[in-house]
Amino acid sequence: MSESDTSGTELVHLDVASGVATITLDSPHNRNALSARLRRELLAHLDAAIADDAVRVIVLTHTGTVFCAGMDLKESRGADAQQQGVTEVPRILQTLWDSPTPVIARLSGPARAGGVGIVAACDVAIAAEDATFAFSEVRIGVIPAVISVTVLPRLSARAAHELFLTGETFDAARAAAVGLINRAVPADGLDDEVARYAHMLRLGAPGALAGAKEMLRRARPATMAEDFAEMNTLSACYFAGEEGQEGIRAFGEKRTPSWVPQG
Repeated sequence: MSESDTSGTELVHLDVASGVATITLDSPHNRNALSARLRRELLAHLDAAIADDAVRVIVLTHTGTVFCAGMDLKESRGADAQQQGVTEVPRILQTLWDSPTPVIARLSGPARAGGVGIVAACDVAIAAEDATFAFSEVRIGVIPAVISVTVLPRLSARAAHELFLTGETFDAARAAAVGLINRAVPADGLDDEVARYAHMLRLGAPGALAGAKEMLRRARPATMAEDFAEMNTLSACYFAGEEGQEGIRAFGEKRTPSWVPQG
């Protein structure tokens, strides 16, 4: 089936329920490859979910047997450097990375190349044990350049050199061991584990979660003294802030903070 054969249907879906936005890649005919249409729809749904104040957690998942096969190579064939779709991928990865709303990747099947970059850009990644991964770029004569921006902060240097250079396929247990994903779980426990993480993330204050993500991404000062000075100021602002004061009151009153969704 070609992309034109699916012109009347979405390739990416967005559903919101109980504070969780589920974004589903639904292009199984090409293994959820990053075609032009899929890229556009994914970005639109990510932007919508991030802008929705009712959304506390985003879950990125898929239909079919493959999470994401990477770039749609049919669209790349014959195009010059300026026309390559890979030039649109940075915005997807940065949107995921910078999202103030935490993002969970849910994989019941393989991820390859650009698909692995998407996994790395998410805050939490949970995969079925039989899911596999590969940086297959060198085997078709290209390099994992764009996705390295999100992948390299996750991997040890040794693992990055090995996996980028060999293109070897590795399993979910190895992906967890090298820091690419958080958990490898039995396939029948995947949804429960994703739900467990979504529940934990919904307990956090939205502003505090966004602030914690920003703090984790910041460049550290040259000296420990400078680092402590910046972090002390930041911490005091959060303690004195609206969420911090509500959290302190809720703790003292032995009740649930106001930001925790009911039900």
